[in-house]
Amino acid sequence: MNRTSTSPSTRTLTRRTTLAGLVALTGGALAACGGGGEDGADVSDKTTGAMQDYDAGTAFKATAPLTYTSLFSDQPTYPFKEDWLFWTALKENTDVGLDFTIVPASDYEQKRSLVVSAGDSPIIIPKTYPGQETPFVASGVVLPVSDYTDLMPHFRDQVEKWDLQSEVDTLKQKDGKYYVLPGLHEALWPDYTLIVRTDVFEKAGVPLPTSWDEVESALAAIKQTDPGSIPFSDRYEGKSVLNYGAVSFGTVGGWGYGEGLQFDEDNDEFVFAAATDEYKSMVEYFAGLVSKGLMDPESFTQTDDAAQAKFTSGRSYAISGNSQDPSVYRAQMDQSIGAGNYAISKIVVPSGPAGDLIGGSRLENGIMISAAAAERDDFQALMQFIDWLFYSAEGREFAKWGVEGTTYTKDASGKRSLMPDINYTGLNPAGTKDLRIDYGFSQGNFSYGGSTELLHSMMSEEELAFQEAMTAKTPVEPLPAHPYSQVEQEQITLLAKPLQDFVDQSTLQFITGQRSLADWDAYVGELEQRGSTRYLELVNKAYTEAKA
Repeated sequence: MNRTSTSPSTRTLTRRTTLAGLVALTGGALAACGGGGEDGADVSDKTTGAMQDYDAGTAFKATAPLTYTSLFSDQPTYPFKEDWLFWTALKENTDVGLDFTIVPASDYEQKRSLVVSAGDSPIIIPKTYPGQETPFVASGVVLPVSDYTDLMPHFRDQVEKWDLQSEVDTLKQKDGKYYVLPGLHEALWPDYTLIVRTDVFEKAGVPLPTSWDEVESALAAIKQTDPGSIPFSDRYEGKSVLNYGAVSFGTVGGWGYGEGLQFDEDNDEFVFAAATDEYKSMVEYFAGLVSKGLMDPESFTQTDDAAQAKFTSGRSYAISGNSQDPSVYRAQMDQSIGAGNYAISKIVVPSGPAGDLIGGSRLENGIMISAAAAERDDFQALMQFIDWLFYSAEGREFAKWGVEGTTYTKDASGKRSLMPDINYTGLNPAGTKDLRIDYGFSQGNFSYGGSTELLHSMMSEEELAFQEAMTAKTPVEPLPAHPYSQVEQEQITLLAKPLQDFVDQSTLQFITGQRSLADWDAYVGELEQRGSTRYLELVNKAYTEAKA
């Protein structure tokens, strides 16, 4: 393997919202899963290395040695190694080798866009969220994968068993095809929320909050107990808290901004989210936290390391995080504060004015495939390989847990346990080796999606309790389908990014007090000057046509 560098109204409305940005710039009318090859190129003779009897439940092994090129998003926390067991075991199991173009994670989206647009990408293009494929559809450089899912029995089986068809259909473009193979989750998987110092909350005499109003009251009580503190100092430049916070305000924001759309069911039309009363209400809430000294204004500009240092040293008492962060924070706090001198907990995502809601999608980041793949003599084998690795129970277990007997064991009941010397996000703290760093398993390029049982198998009891509590919330429906023509997509692309940049800039200014909320109407007018009205005209035209 080679390693190379690489005028919407602000009235209150009943709406559906985009969630987590996972259906951005996609949509389409409901149709059957996959084209069965009927509408795609004839690949009946592209059988080199393919199995003749491959089906759901079948382990894939190429009938001849094969090698495919692939992009690789390189994470600094577990950087790429050529000698990872993942590669050698994958080759042994499937007789498929991978030749990588390594791209730093910080540059991945930009570099991926460049190589794909140029028509010079590797065959396999992983770490692609639904919606990110849309700019490449018109040029024909990525494969219409829905034409070939007849070659992917595990994918089709899971779409049917997990009742995912309507969600997969949201990926369809104007031509009725989809161009990304998404990761598939059996159920919604909430992850990010507030992680708080429970000992500090107890000292201030407040319970763990369950709503955003309670969050504010708790932070105020802590501030009164410790006047010199800034109780809440966040990471991710505020994009995480605005993502999971926006859901219960009835809008979208941060990482979940997506297309910046909400759906007005009463008027059967899309509206621009960042100009609505719901968005204003969310901005006012966080601006209030900042103005009262309850939230650090640097939450929206500081580095993750800076925010984390404040929390783990005891200078702040609340921070955003995911399922992997508590163990990281605890390891650092054992050193800085001392084991036994603190307690932290990941709280249930607070409810808000729109209700006790859960956002997200069961479609995870997945892969694009270069259109050039359909010309290869081993195309059928490629699709079988991808189907096994990304969608079979066996392939997913391999990508997540590794090699049974080497990295983990499984008892008679099917419960998996890491080997004594291997750790993963605090599951086995005594382990001197790491499942990702030293072996390459559970890394984001090839391990995503899967059954709830598999997902839960690597969670701590604390995280499982969080997941169970989140099931009581009401899921928010995805946006209606609104696929664009090539011309419409070009216009949407030209409008969307400048609008989002302005929304991000203005949101920061409003929350941190650089701009007064008395200017809100002027801000809405500035959105219109930047094209929000034209943007909505295009979106609603596409929606009307798709509905017809």
